[in-house]
Amino acid sequence: MWGFASPKRLRELGIVGMNKRNVFYIAQHNPRHLYPTVDDKLQTKDLCRGHDIAVPKLLGVCKIQQHVKGIVEFLEPYDQFVIKPAKGSGGKGILVISGRDGDAFLKPSGQPVSHEELQRHVSNILSGLFSLGGKPDNAIIEDMVQFTDDFKGFSYEGVPDIRVILFKGYPVMAMTRLSTHASDGKANLHQGAVGVGLSIKTGKAVSAVQHDAPIEKHPDTGRILTELEIPGWEEILVLASRAYEVSGLGYLGVDVVLDRRYGPLLLELNARPGLAIQMANQAGLEPRLSWVVEQEKEMKGSVISAKEKVLLAMAAFA
Repeated sequence: MWGFASPKRLRELGIVGMNKRNVFYIAQHNPRHLYPTVDDKLQTKDLCRGHDIAVPKLLGVCKIQQHVKGIVEFLEPYDQFVIKPAKGSGGKGILVISGRDGDAFLKPSGQPVSHEELQRHVSNILSGLFSLGGKPDNAIIEDMVQFTDDFKGFSYEGVPDIRVILFKGYPVMAMTRLSTHASDGKANLHQGAVGVGLSIKTGKAVSAVQHDAPIEKHPDTGRILTELEIPGWEEILVLASRAYEVSGLGYLGVDVVLDRRYGPLLLELNARPGLAIQMANQAGLEPRLSWVVEQEKEMKGSVISAKEKVLLAMAAFA
C-alpha cells in the first residue's frame, strides 16, 4: 500500500506528490493568466465551442438572485438536466435531475427534490457556496448526458466520466470515474465514486480503487471492473489532446463523457488535476512525464498534431 511506503520507495515507484506537481509541473507549465478560462465552466464551454470541440448542450444560465423564482418555470420543458456552479470544484454543488414525479424533480437515486429545494440550491450556487474562494457564481443548466451501454453495470445512478492527464498535449495517464450510490450519482472519488485505471494503449481497465483501497467489483452492481473497455479510445484521447492546443496549459486534466447520441463530449478542464489517478492505475506519473520531456527534446521544436501525440503516447505506454 502506497500510503505506508517510505518517501524513498514512493520515488522509486515514480509517484508524483503534491509538492512536485505544484512546483515542477503546474507552476512551470500553466501560466496563471490562463486559469480563469478553465476555472470557469462557462468560459471553458465557449472556448471549446469556438474550436469545434463538442461539449454538453447548454440549456441556460442563472446569473442573479432575482431569476431564482423563475427557474422552475424555465425548466418546465425539461425532465432531465444538470445544474452546476460555473466555478465549482471537486464535484461540489452539482445537482443531477433524471426525471419527475408529479411536481417533484427526481435525482438518479429516486430521491425527490421539491421546487423550493431546487430554488435554494440555485440560490446557494449564486451566493458562492460551492465556488473557488467563495466568490459569487453563475448556475449553469446543461442537458443530462445519456451515457452509452458500454458502461452498463459499471456505473450506478449517474453518468461516468473519463479523466485524462495531459502533459504538453501527450496523454500520459487516464481513468474512468464510476458513480455509486454512496457518491449520489456523481463521478467524484472523494464522495465515494470508483476510480478505474485505463490503459493508454487500449482503453481497457487495468485496476480499480474506491476510497483509495483496491476493489475488484462495483460495490452496487457487482460487475467485475477489469472487464471494462472504453469504446472509441483513440478518438477520446485526440479530443482530450486538442484541449491542450486551445487552452495553452501544459499540465492539464481533461474530463470527457460518452453520450450515446453525440459521442465523446468534453465536460471540463482542470489546471490542477488531482493525483489519485496514480492509485487507480497502480502506477506513478513521473516516468511518463519524463518520457514527454525526452520526446520534446527529440522533436527539437517541431510541431506535431494532437493525433500524432496520441499515437506516440499509445505506443509508449501500457
